Amino acid sequence: MPSTTTDTATGPSPAPMGRRERKKAATRQAIADAALRLFLERGYDEVGIREIADAADVSTTTLFKHFPVKEALVFDEDSDQETRLLAAVRERPKGQSIPAALREHALATRLAAADSDAGFTAFTKLVAGTPALRDYGQNMWLRHTAALAQAIAEESGLAADDPICAALAHFALEAPRAAYAHANPREAITRGFDLLEHGWSALAQIEA
Repeated sequence: MPSTTTDTATGPSPAPMGRRERKKAATRQAIADAALRLFLERGYDEVGIREIADAADVSTTTLFKHFPVKEALVFDEDSDQETRLLAAVRERPKGQSIPAALREHALATRLAAADSDAGFTAFTKLVAGTPALRDYGQNMWLRHTAALAQAIAEESGLAADDPICAALAHFALEAPRAAYAHANPREAITRGFDLLEHGWSALAQIEA
């Protein structure tokens, strides 16, 4: 999928990769790039695995080593996105609230992708128009929500099954998605996280 990382993304810089790891990462990226290009050109259902492997100049065996299912080719940053999301909570500056940390993460990564990546709109249309990708994306979203809820509970000293942790995780992941079509996405994201930070009653008093 289009990259959602920026120079301002939260979390420490990863350790430099060795030559073998760099080669594997480059191969994985080449496969994902070839797949997305073909999917956008012809449609997800019209492109076969062998075509993608040929376009990336790898064998189908190599392709499946990196991507066990076809849908994963579109969501190639799934694991990295979750890692950065959890790091935003666990490695936030001292004194920063969890909603504030998640707001900064959203502004630094998700919104930046929508603002700067010319292929982002095409990518979202591809996913929205393909049932298999919508289902895979929804399951990925649920996994990220569960992982984030667990991290929130750990950082807050709350029980793992406390519903407020699940609720915060759910709304924190939904707020950036709800803001993409807004006239001012940055303001919309900030406003959404203000609700998470201060609660509805505090914000509703402004309109009372």
